[in-house]
Amino acid sequence: MPKVPDGFHYVRGHIRRNPKPRSAKRMSGWMIAGLAAGVWLWGQVFGFGEAASTPPPAQPQPALSSPAAR
Repeated sequence: MPKVPDGFHYVRGHIRRNPKPRSAKRMSGWMIAGLAAGVWLWGQVFGFGEAASTPPPAQPQPALSSPAAR
């Protein structure tokens, strides 16, 4: 077995680098996609306050002011 340098170890006939400890877990792509979908869904359900700024629809008015006489 050959001499293994510091920071490496010997596995199944190969020299591999030692794993490094992760101080902070990174966000995966699925986590980011889930957060984006959650924000989009929140906007669909609660509307981000856009519905309060639009005026209510006006009542339809007849085209003629008086009924047609026959």
